[in-house]
Amino acid sequence: MIYQNRKLYNKNFSQEKYQLFLKDIENTFDYKPPFKIAETPVFIPKDLKNKLVNACNDILEVINKPNFKELTNGAFFTEDRIVPNEDENSKFLQLDFGICKDENGDLVPKLIELQGFPSLYFFQHLLGSMYRKHFGNVIPENYSQHVNGITSKEYVTLLQQEIVGETNPKQVILLEIEPEKQATAIDFYATEKALGIKILCISKLIKKDKELFYLDDEGKEIKILKIYNRIIFDELDQRKDLKNQFSFLDKVDIEWIGHPNWFYRISKYTMPLLKGDYIPKSFYLDKLNNIPEDLENYVLKPLYSFAGAGVEIHVTRKMIDEIKDKSNYLLQEKVAYAPIIETMDVPAKCEVRMMLMHNSKTNKTEIVSNLIRISKGEMVGVKYNKDKTWVGGSTGFFEN
Repeated sequence: MIYQNRKLYNKNFSQEKYQLFLKDIENTFDYKPPFKIAETPVFIPKDLKNKLVNACNDILEVINKPNFKELTNGAFFTEDRIVPNEDENSKFLQLDFGICKDENGDLVPKLIELQGFPSLYFFQHLLGSMYRKHFGNVIPENYSQHVNGITSKEYVTLLQQEIVGETNPKQVILLEIEPEKQATAIDFYATEKALGIKILCISKLIKKDKELFYLDDEGKEIKILKIYNRIIFDELDQRKDLKNQFSFLDKVDIEWIGHPNWFYRISKYTMPLLKGDYIPKSFYLDKLNNIPEDLENYVLKPLYSFAGAGVEIHVTRKMIDEIKDKSNYLLQEKVAYAPIIETMDVPAKCEVRMMLMHNSKTNKTEIVSNLIRISKGEMVGVKYNKDKTWVGGSTGFFEN
């Protein structure tokens, strides 16, 4: 997005460098990620960085309201989703912005979605270091993945503080469903290496009264004190084949690092509660008295779905009329991503995920990293970008 940086990067790019970059990532954990990693990072200009920070602050104003929980109690579409021992703050927060152009041609972020759930905190750290290693001669030293100016070492130390803290790492687990089969497995391996915690499938948990255990490599029972939760409930619902001793509804003596309830509270359900220059208009479908005439400017989203499942980008009145339970849907103003990243053929669009975390020492939710998806398709996502180059997962380097 910064012309001089983009021109220099593209001029110095080669397929040979890119393949060495990918191979280095694979060799780190002897694992090849199943998702496409983009050929380039994104250079984010200072003006856009400031707008992204302001947009995050606008959203935090709503999330930090004393009555936010009251406002989002409807996010639990059924009571058997409410997990006991909810904390006061979401440990993790992801804010996804499509990068657009306003009427003056200036770059502006527009909120697409938000999640009160962890993201690829450790893989993004690895990815940034690999772009630096293989393309560092064209990435300015004073550009950073971190808008708050922290160093890579300080970033990892902060994650260690919030996920493990003073607890014995052996008593902290990363919880998933068959983690080795997940598309994000490389992030789990990076987390394990950095923190020394155990990656565990939910089916391996041993429950005794209100305590949870797992068996270590020597067959010894280890009591669990903290769970860094990475399980998406949509997937858990579908896995009827799993035999678990533990249910999320159980009252157990553990600390959630990222309490599961925030997955619902901070989600598409939150969109209509937000207002501001960087927030598209959003409506609960069942509370909308008049359907807009210009439906071509809206998208239809199921409130309770993950990874873009069920999103309709070509909305019609007939489609809305045929929905039986309108309380499960959101009508959201369409965001027009701008093709702003020059590549070797056509320009690409991008979506910036601002990755935030609640700092227990300062009692503030802070922007700590970012994740970027580069796209040339109608939407961001693998199925819209098949057989395209200079697309996929990336990271942003912010101009200071």
